[in-house]
Amino acid sequence: MLLLVLAMTLTAFGVGCSDTGERTVESDGTEPVGVNKEVTMPIEAVTTTIVDPGAEPRGSLRRTLEPGTTQQVTLSTDHHVEQQINSQALRDISPPAMTIPLTAQAGNDGVELTLGNVTSSDPNLAKALLPADGSHVGFDVSELGAITALKLAPKPSTPDTARAALEQAFYQAVYQSIAFPAEPVGVGSVWTVRQQVSGSVPLEQVTTCTLTARDGNQLSIELNVTQTPKSTVWHLPNEAGQLEIVDYLMHGTGTIAVDLGLPLPVSGSVQVGGNQTYRDPNSAVTLRQTLRTEVQWGA
Repeated sequence: MLLLVLAMTLTAFGVGCSDTGERTVESDGTEPVGVNKEVTMPIEAVTTTIVDPGAEPRGSLRRTLEPGTTQQVTLSTDHHVEQQINSQALRDISPPAMTIPLTAQAGNDGVELTLGNVTSSDPNLAKALLPADGSHVGFDVSELGAITALKLAPKPSTPDTARAALEQAFYQAVYQSIAFPAEPVGVGSVWTVRQQVSGSVPLEQVTTCTLTARDGNQLSIELNVTQTPKSTVWHLPNEAGQLEIVDYLMHGTGTIAVDLGLPLPVSGSVQVGGNQTYRDPNSAVTLRQTLRTEVQWGA
């Protein structure tokens, strides 16, 4: 029975590795998305700590966004998942890669995004995404740059498969975004951003940020990401039981370019990946997963 449950639910877990903690999971393992209405997903708060303030001169890192400021940028996401149950054949359950052209506009409390022609490596998903052209996404943003809520408002004609794919893509992008320290810093400064990633397996994510260059509003920041489970078990959806976490290693790196006068990263990428092993305490069932997620920003 557990093998059947795993076959139905692990794909959803591998693709998203997270949810808001406030939504349910359908019997087919997928997460419901809003139909003909905006869906708001709160994002866990961050804690930012300076490790090294860097060289003089030092200054505040704050986005100086004038309401109405616009930016054209493209978000690309690629999530690779392989899993194996016991000695069964290794399965590649990777969702299709997506490329999302965006027009971002700064508002008083956040950023409003308008989607362009979203494309995918999978022809079926690419077709399903066609009606999403012109859909809206919003980020609520704190004064330190942390995203506090994700709002999705796909066009009513957007199929559920496309809605779910867009939700996962933006969710991944949100958790690879950057928050700035409260204190002034200089080139060479290092700070950590600690945040809980909610989900069936709650994770503590720590991103170490290094300011490698600054020219006025132009910043170059290197990232080093680690994720550690905050629980020793994974609670399966629909009260289907739980799996022990045997090992869990997720680590990533990246570099992004930021213009403090624009609402989104200008360019760069972050890749996080690793291996996970789970075991059913009531049987000999063992699940192994290898994951790699890349979030990329560019023109």
